[in-house]
Amino acid sequence: MHFSIPETETRAGDGGAAYVAYNIHVNGVLHCRVRYSQLLGLHEQLRKEYGTNVVPAFPPKKIFTLTPAEVEQRREQLEKYMQAVRQDPTLGGSETFNSFLRKAQQETQQIPTEEVVLEVLLSNGQKVKVTILTSDQTEDVLEAVASKLDLPDDLVGYFSLFLVRETKDGAFSFVRKLQEFELPYVSVTSLHNPEFRIILRKSYWDSSYDDDVMEHRVGLNLLYAQTVSDIEHGWILVNKEQHRQLKSLQEKVSKKEFIRLAQTLKYYGYLKFDPCVTDFPEKGCHVVVSAGNNELNFQVRLPSEQIKEGSFKVTRMRCWRVTSSVTWGRSQPSPGKSEVKLELAFEYLMSKDRLQWVTITSPQAIMLSICLQSMVDELMVKKSGGSIRKMFRRRANGALRRSDSQQAVKSPPLLDSPDASREPMAKLSSKLTSVSLRGISHSSSANDVGANDFHGNYAFEGIGDEDL
Repeated sequence: MHFSIPETETRAGDGGAAYVAYNIHVNGVLHCRVRYSQLLGLHEQLRKEYGTNVVPAFPPKKIFTLTPAEVEQRREQLEKYMQAVRQDPTLGGSETFNSFLRKAQQETQQIPTEEVVLEVLLSNGQKVKVTILTSDQTEDVLEAVASKLDLPDDLVGYFSLFLVRETKDGAFSFVRKLQEFELPYVSVTSLHNPEFRIILRKSYWDSSYDDDVMEHRVGLNLLYAQTVSDIEHGWILVNKEQHRQLKSLQEKVSKKEFIRLAQTLKYYGYLKFDPCVTDFPEKGCHVVVSAGNNELNFQVRLPSEQIKEGSFKVTRMRCWRVTSSVTWGRSQPSPGKSEVKLELAFEYLMSKDRLQWVTITSPQAIMLSICLQSMVDELMVKKSGGSIRKMFRRRANGALRRSDSQQAVKSPPLLDSPDASREPMAKLSSKLTSVSLRGISHSSSANDVGANDFHGNYAFEGIGDEDL
């Protein structure tokens, strides 16, 4: 996730004295507002639990009142600190870090802990109402929805809750997968916009796992509803004959056969993103990006109005990063709203000895990054012979822990090769690094945090020579 602290505020405390508050944004949206002393408390707790060698350095205390320049310097240092903690697989997945953010989110939005009814949508538009606490975290809400639907415990991990924005035609634009550091009720209500909803959807990419889900009646119904919805919204391509066959199966209520046929269709299991802009094959090209089958699929409209299609395999992406710039102005529709420009840039092995950066400018850049990471996690679990059931985060002795895959797939340093057999690729990457970094400098902003913001890719193969 992309953490940033784009600005500070001077606020009056209980005693009337002024203090500096740091607004922490996640994906450009205000998540919480904290003081330096609160972040220092978090730092000390992390050091106590994980040791000084693991936890990054924290901006030092100052005896005297900070000047405006020093306040800005501290803001930058705190932003880098939060990014570094979040990027670390151990610290970023720790209950200490996540509970701090959840508590701060609830306090900032001033939503007391109480019982409420939360509405969660299914793919077919059906509404599931669950009674939860406002302080319930993402996994609590997911389990409440699963319980209401009678979805077996061993299938809960195959699904996730997503924050979406409902469009005028009834389709959904995906904002992000709800994370362990947030409270779903607070996240959706604090946006003060009825267009934002929470939806339940499968959260795996390999269609072979559909067999596990279809073993149970509820899992089958959820998967069927999602498949029908994806076809209706044009996410899955269907020709006339296929449409006739699907309609016949639908009339017979042959759900498994319907899904089996859908699995053979183009873009089955893909997430389709809103139209955006890319610099590939040239700057300013309009593109529709779809994520699935371990790739990002591009349907690009060139300046000549010609449409070209191509795919970028996740195994050929050496690394990727998300950058954001947040601007605040009087022209904003309401106070506290920001305009965020988000970019996803990935370094791709175009041919055997040529790496190139490709940039996508889209409000959904974070969601794209989440998709890439989950594809990598799934690939690595499969490669190691692990089970997808073990891949998902579950409760262990009442405490949350990160998935086995996320613990195993640590982001390597930018120039390190994950194993000895890839050493030639590492040397090539070293030669190109300065060029690569300059290649995306145009998309950097004052809020960037440097190398910690890179997602190293352990699924990167560094082989192959076919053209895109």
